[in-house]
Amino acid sequence: MLKSNQAPELAEARQQGYVNISEAAQATGVSAKMIRHYEAIGLTPPARRTLADYRVYSESDLHRLRFIRRARNLGFPIKQIQVLLDLWNNQERASADVKQLALARAHELAERIAEMQAMQRALEDLAQRCYGDGRPDCPILDDLSGEQH
Repeated sequence: MLKSNQAPELAEARQQGYVNISEAAQATGVSAKMIRHYEAIGLTPPARRTLADYRVYSESDLHRLRFIRRARNLGFPIKQIQVLLDLWNNQERASADVKQLALARAHELAERIAEMQAMQRALEDLAQRCYGDGRPDCPILDDLSGEQH
């Protein structure tokens, strides 16, 4: 295993199971740009570096990136992902805390879905009232400008 105080050659890091950032991106489904961003904001610890200053990642790092990707796919914002990561790393956590976060997020998503469905219905209603022909009269533009007739 690589010692934390020494920077290895890339070949040595590879022999010990480390991968470079493009391989980490491919293995986790997280782009290299986002991997660097997560490191910059502290969501992931700083990557190990080779003598040539290339980032290298262990299987543990890849596991963390997959966790983050899945949480993002479920709609969790970064701040909540940090809380989830802290819970994940805490073996004395209460699963009730995790469940509460998941249910709160599900509720937020349900509210957003309802808002978007209301927007969809309003747009469909406006489109229904529009003749859609060559005339300049347009109920959609009138509604948007507040000039309802």
